[in-house]
Amino acid sequence: MAKQNTVLIKMISSADTGYFYVKKKNPRKTTEKLEFNKYDPVARKHVPFKESKMK
Repeated sequence: MAKQNTVLIKMISSADTGYFYVKKKNPRKTTEKLEFNKYDPVARKHVPFKESKMK
């Protein structure tokens, strides 16, 4: 049976609210860390979300 290509990563809000998204990533294809502008409902605005490892 083949090994899965994607891993789960946690996208943490840079507004330090503790809110996060969970996203799949192919580490062979995308080697750099991801960063997206997404909505943080705790801060009630769009803020940058940065990649971190799932624990």
